[in-house]
Amino acid sequence: MEDRQQILDTVRRFVAREVTPKVETLEAADEPPEPLLAQMRELGLFGLAVADDFGGLGLQVETAAAIVEAVAQGWTTLASYLNSHTTVSYLVSKYGTNDQKRRFLPRLATGELHGALTLTEPGAGSDLQAISTVAQHAGNVFRVSGSKVFVTNGQRAGLLLALVKTDSAAEPPHRGMSLLIVEKSLPGVTVGQDFHKMAYGQVDTCEIHYQDVPVPADCLLGGTTGRGFAWLLDGLEFGRIMIAASAVGLARAAMAQAVAYARIRHSFGRAIAEHQAIQLELAGMATRVEAARQLTLEAARQKDRAGRADMLSCMAKLFASETALEVTTSALRVHGGYGYIKGYAVERFFREAPLFIVGEGTNEIQKIVIARRLLETMP
Repeated sequence: MEDRQQILDTVRRFVAREVTPKVETLEAADEPPEPLLAQMRELGLFGLAVADDFGGLGLQVETAAAIVEAVAQGWTTLASYLNSHTTVSYLVSKYGTNDQKRRFLPRLATGELHGALTLTEPGAGSDLQAISTVAQHAGNVFRVSGSKVFVTNGQRAGLLLALVKTDSAAEPPHRGMSLLIVEKSLPGVTVGQDFHKMAYGQVDTCEIHYQDVPVPADCLLGGTTGRGFAWLLDGLEFGRIMIAASAVGLARAAMAQAVAYARIRHSFGRAIAEHQAIQLELAGMATRVEAARQLTLEAARQKDRAGRADMLSCMAKLFASETALEVTTSALRVHGGYGYIKGYAVERFFREAPLFIVGEGTNEIQKIVIARRLLETMP
């Protein structure tokens, strides 16, 4: 059983002592922060979505979101190592067969085995039903062929969860889609282009190619074909809550920097925090951050209560990501010219924020899902 406050206090101490004082140096180094990742493994953070029966923390979604927010407030790069991995763990935990759980969850929980989602394709971004990666059942294997792009932690991961078509003739297409657990060491799995981003240089984003990969039939998630798309949507609800929590953490960090700078920076004979124009900016930031945080936690609570939070998770991801973009921009304004200079945290925040409006489903997709659910549910 979880002790929510104890876990959160432990994570916050780790962030305060080990992350915040070192983050600017680590970000400039442009290489994976292995010592911090090792400490995260020791804290059990890679087991956020794994039951304690399999060596995880067995946390509710609300607590997992609060932890991700705390980690992201220290450095969103560290949260990026958690998010896709945790979504993979969530899906295997919820839908995997007993054998799949025993084989993979203990190693996912410790971080010995890192998970990555392989969903997006060059010709199928937000429209996942348009994927072309196929898995043909042949005896005791599925032979998988296709290419995936924008795979977060694809180089680091040893376990790939692949969305594939097991029945290309199915109508609608999602009825013929399945999820396969693919060990990256299998023949035919290759890592392609590594994408260089404006931020998150320590987190790899790459292509994964499947060329006639023989995936054992017992690695079909849940042992059932045709359920992958529905199960993935459940996982994406969880993932969107985690992304929203990361965005809230970033926004809180930017606001804290703005407040601190406003207290020490003087103009016209007094701290700029005493100028009404700055106070209005800070008040708007604080209100947006708290609203984003509460919406994210409510989406997490809904997920815990009902198992479904499609509209709320989309709302949380939409609002929190837009808030992160707005608040980091406001923090840059408060810093003036210094906000544009490397070495000041807000310059990094400003580069990191745009990822959240396009990652885990673009915000335009979130709006479409929200509108459809609204039209379905409102009288």
